[in-house]
Amino acid sequence: MTTTDTTEPTVPAVGQSAPAISLPDDTGRIRTLEERRGTFTLVYFYPKDDTPGCTIQACGFRDSHEALAGETAEIWGISPDDAASHRAFRSKFGLPFTLLTDADHAVATAYGSWGRKVSYGKESVGIHRRSFLVGPDLR
Repeated sequence: MTTTDTTEPTVPAVGQSAPAISLPDDTGRIRTLEERRGTFTLVYFYPKDDTPGCTIQACGFRDSHEALAGETAEIWGISPDDAASHRAFRSKFGLPFTLLTDADHAVATAYGSWGRKVSYGKESVGIHRRSFLVGPDLR
């Protein structure tokens, strides 16, 4: 997608099957959404580790982690950053949840979270900050 592409991202609808996820975490382990069948997974997309807005977002999820884990939900944060960046980010802010690397933006695209953005009049292509609660039936 170029910055002149006006196509709006398509976000999965409520009740629709969640697009597949198969991405490496910060240890190199491939995590799949299928492995989460039977439990809830909160999937959130964010632009970049250790930036002001993304840190506030991640720390908000960190602070809610215990309540969500008590509901058998697991949090997965997804960005284009690599494993080393994710490890440093998790360590610096004590993030107790999984961060996944979507280097080619394929998963973000499937979730309608990659595309054209306009900020302060400047166009760019990147992550749209979005969250999805995927149910035990992977919807």
